[in-house]
Amino acid sequence: MKIKGILVSDFDGTMTKHDFYDLVCAAFPEISTKGFWRQYEAGEITHFEALRSIFSLIRAPESKLLEIVESMEIEPKLAQIVQALDDHGWKVIVASAGCDWYIRRLLKKSKVAIEVYANPGEFFPDKGLLVSLPQDSPYCSQEMGINKSAVVRQALKESPCVAFAGDGRPDLAPAMLVKPVRRFAKSWLAKKLRETGESYVAFNRWSEIAENIIKGESAC
Repeated sequence: MKIKGILVSDFDGTMTKHDFYDLVCAAFPEISTKGFWRQYEAGEITHFEALRSIFSLIRAPESKLLEIVESMEIEPKLAQIVQALDDHGWKVIVASAGCDWYIRRLLKKSKVAIEVYANPGEFFPDKGLLVSLPQDSPYCSQEMGINKSAVVRQALKESPCVAFAGDGRPDLAPAMLVKPVRRFAKSWLAKKLRETGESYVAFNRWSEIAENIIKGESAC
């Protein structure tokens, strides 16, 4: 089937209910005291440097970290939803500033095989989750790890009908590359778009995005 459209989606807090970063900080409160996220918000370090530093401080058995991953609560029936989008000619791509160590595990458990662009990582109980830049990726970014805007621009070369879904700071720039009717936002991203007078489609669960697209509300 010819591709009708492409949905580029963030993962943490978008395709899942909870963000891995938030769950890690809740499980290991001592990490929050290091101030890496505050440094990022102040522009002193990059988003990638903040997450890399935070994740490297995790000290726990792998089983504990996998429990945290499970508690992210990925969209139920994700496989069926992705298949429904595929049946309607829509390709799904994950573009994340997070780590593929947990992203690929959740997608595999959900029996979903889609393109994923995220920061590679490996977990060691005594060294933490070691995240590295995706040097071999055409979308590598020193700032975010993955340049989501570049992913969206490439998608727009493949199809004039591109949607983007996200919830956080790294999602603002890529969200502005698509038409408002195909700009799906929640949490920080939705608030920022409202503050700047930009239109968007609100969502709470990822399934709502698919329903909107399948019903043709994101007209191309």
